[in-house]
Amino acid sequence: MKEQEYKIDNQKTFELKDIFECGQCFRWNEQEDGSYTGVVKDGVINVRKQGETIIFTGMCKKDLKEIVENYFDLNRNYEEIKTQLSKVDNYLKNSIEYGKGIRILNQDLWETIISFIISANNNIPRIKGIIERLSQKYGDEIKWNENKYYTFPTVEQLENVTVEEYRKLGLGFRDIRLYETTHKILEKQIDLEVLKTNPNTIEVREELLKLSGVGPKVADCILLFSELKRFDTFPIDVWVRRVMNDLYIKENDESKVSKKKIEDLAEEKFGSLKGLAQQYLFYWRREN
Repeated sequence: MKEQEYKIDNQKTFELKDIFECGQCFRWNEQEDGSYTGVVKDGVINVRKQGETIIFTGMCKKDLKEIVENYFDLNRNYEEIKTQLSKVDNYLKNSIEYGKGIRILNQDLWETIISFIISANNNIPRIKGIIERLSQKYGDEIKWNENKYYTFPTVEQLENVTVEEYRKLGLGFRDIRLYETTHKILEKQIDLEVLKTNPNTIEVREELLKLSGVGPKVADCILLFSELKRFDTFPIDVWVRRVMNDLYIKENDESKVSKKKIEDLAEEKFGSLKGLAQQYLFYWRREN
């Protein structure tokens, strides 16, 4: 484990607030200087912007440049994607302008599964608190800059955790779901390595839905926000339903708009990039 620094210049699509506050991640926290610090796998990384330069510093086992390029999806041309999606209509063009710095992170699949199970019927401060307590109790400690950080616990580290112990962390009804999902993965009823190599999004989604606490919306979030990186998914929550109805469907009662109607419309308008379109629309609608 060593302290490292890596800088990139002229990366147009990279705004800290857009990336870390758009609802895709829960382990990044804003610092007093406007930078963000987060735990990525077995390391701690701080990200700050100085003009057009993005500066990453961290305490990591592996090469920081390699970690950052993969995690922040730096080899993908988001400018090209934004140009393509901006042609769909002015609604999407405006939402892209608002969230122009969004990048979809390549988050660890196991961590993303558990994090989004915890996110069900929950708010972001509570989700972050539960994940932090889970990591403090069962993850590994990292000391950096006189602070203590904790890695997200591996599936093996949660092997002997009981439902009651989960409950003490404030998980509520999600306690049994974490327990059951952990054991399904430990027993290879669902093989995460197989999911990573399966190119068929529908098949991977069906496997994820077998996990306790993973419904359609959580499955779509896992597909989009993890290292599975499936832009052809369209997670639908209250904000997405609202924005799709307000802009396109225009029913008097948005709660009556079917999930299928929204999915069909998203496929028709946004195609294979509908996951990214969803994120721009979601972020714009929620923040405004």
